[in-house]
Amino acid sequence: MKGASVATGAILAAAANAAVPQGVVQFDVGRRQTQSRTHRRGTDDTDLTTIANDMDDGGYFVTCKIGSPAQTLTLQLDTGSSDIWVPSSGASVCEPHSSQGGCPLGSFNADDSSTFVVTGRDKFSISYVDGSHADGSYFTDSFSIGDATLTNMTMGLGESTDINFGLVGIGYKSDEAVVSSEDDLSYAYNNLPLMMVRDGVINTNAYSLWLNDLDASTGNLLFGGIDTAKYTGDLVKIDVYADPGTGIFSSFLVALTSVGAASSSGSDTLTSESFPIAVVLDSGTTMSYVPQDLAEEIWLETGAVYNSDAQVALIPCGMASSGGNFTFGFGGPGGPTITVPMNELVMSISSEGTPVFSDGPYRGQPACEFGIQNSTSAPFLLGDSFLRSAYVVYDLVNNEVALAQTKFNATDSNIVAFPSSGAPIPSATAAPSQSQVSVTPAFTSPAYAASFGMMGSTATPTPSTGGSSSGGSGGSSGGSSGGSSQSAAGANSVPMDLLRIGALSATLFVAGGLLIL
Repeated sequence: MKGASVATGAILAAAANAAVPQGVVQFDVGRRQTQSRTHRRGTDDTDLTTIANDMDDGGYFVTCKIGSPAQTLTLQLDTGSSDIWVPSSGASVCEPHSSQGGCPLGSFNADDSSTFVVTGRDKFSISYVDGSHADGSYFTDSFSIGDATLTNMTMGLGESTDINFGLVGIGYKSDEAVVSSEDDLSYAYNNLPLMMVRDGVINTNAYSLWLNDLDASTGNLLFGGIDTAKYTGDLVKIDVYADPGTGIFSSFLVALTSVGAASSSGSDTLTSESFPIAVVLDSGTTMSYVPQDLAEEIWLETGAVYNSDAQVALIPCGMASSGGNFTFGFGGPGGPTITVPMNELVMSISSEGTPVFSDGPYRGQPACEFGIQNSTSAPFLLGDSFLRSAYVVYDLVNNEVALAQTKFNATDSNIVAFPSSGAPIPSATAAPSQSQVSVTPAFTSPAYAASFGMMGSTATPTPSTGGSSSGGSGGSSGGSSGGSSQSAAGANSVPMDLLRIGALSATLFVAGGLLIL
C-alpha cells in the first residue's frame, strides 16, 4: 500500500557490510541521508542495495534501474502490493519537475529504452480511495536492483497519474492490479520475487524484513533468507489466511489474538469485540489501523485524542519518552508476541513546522500523530508503526509468516538462506495453539492501570470517540488489505493513507484545537 506523499529530497542511505550467502538478496534500509553511498555484491547469487526510510512522509524506498540504457528511479517498497509500476516521464504530474528530468524520485522514458516492449496496452489501472490513481500500460524491460538484473520484468507504466513516484510491490501475484481489473487470476504474471526464483537469484519465494527503529540509519530486507542476529527470543511462525471470499492467498492476513498495555504504573489486557482480528502486515502503510473499540482503549491508555477534522488521533510529542508499551499477540496462546514502545508510536506530523494544541488539556504542547489509528471496517492493518518493532519473515510458498521481537540497531549479522523452494522458515517454530485462534475472549473494560505511567505528568484528556476512519491505510497496491476491490471504472481500488502529511501541514486545524507555528 502506498503511504503518504514523498519528500523531494528522499535519497539513498547506507549499504551493509555483512557477507551475504548464496541464494539471498539483501536490500539495506536506512533513514534518509544527505548523500548516497555505494552498494556492493556479496557472493554469487546475492546482492545488496539501499532503501531510504522517508521519516517525514512515510515509507521505505529503493533505487532501481530500468531499461537499456538504464534509467534510475527511486520506488517505494511495499509488501502490501504486487506490481512494480513507474511514472512515465510524459505524465502531467512530472511536468512541474521537467527541468530536473521528470518526477523528483525519477520517471521512466520508454522511448529511451531499446528493450522496452508493451505487453498490455491500457491494461494497467490502479486507483485509491482518496481519488489518486495510475493508469497506463503493462510493459517488459530490464530491471536491476543492486547488482541483480532481471530481464523481461513485467511492470506498469503510469502514463496518466497524479502520484509522482512509483512502487515495488512484492506480495502475492494474485494481488496484481491486472487480476483485479480483469477479474481473472489467469492474467497474473511472475512479479519480482518470483522472477528472482526463476533466474536462480534466490531459492524460494520468501523474504524477511527488519526496519529497525524510527530514528535508525540502517535496516534491511532479505530475499531468500533470514538474519538471526536481527531479532531476540524465538522466531515463531503462524498461518497466513486466504481471502475468505475467494479462498485465494492475496495478502499477508494473520490472526491478531491479544493486545496488552504496560507502563510503570501497571498493566492491562485490552479487549475488542472483533477478536480474533484479521490484520494485514503491510510495509506500504505508515500507520496501523485497528477496530474502533480497540483503538479507543489504546487512546485512553496513552492520552491520545481524536481530531474529527483531520480524522486522526493526535498526542503530545513529549509522550514519546513516557516509557510505556503495547504488546501484540498472534496465533493464539503461545504464539509470537511483539512489544511496541511508545517512542515508536509518537510521530512528527511535518518537517515544515510543529503544530501545537491551541486549547484543551494539552494547550501549548507540540502535537504529534499517534501511530495507532482507528478503522470502522476491515481491512485492519499493521503498518510501519508496528513493523519497526518486529522481525518479520514472509513465506509465500508455505503461506506462513514468522515473527520475533526486533533487535534495534543490531550491528552483527548471521544470514541463513532458505535451502530450497518450499523449505520451512529457518530457525522458526510453529505457534502451538493456532487451532484456538477462533475462540473469542470475553469483552471486559480494562482498568487502565497502565495509563498513569504512560501519561506521567501530562494532563489527562477528555475521552474522545473516533469518527469515520475506514480501512485505512495507504495503499499502493492492488490489494493491500486482504483482497482488492473493484472500482466503478474497473480499476483496481485499494486503500490509501487517510492522512496526507503535506496536506495536514498546510491546513492544520485551528478549529480542531491545533495551531501551526
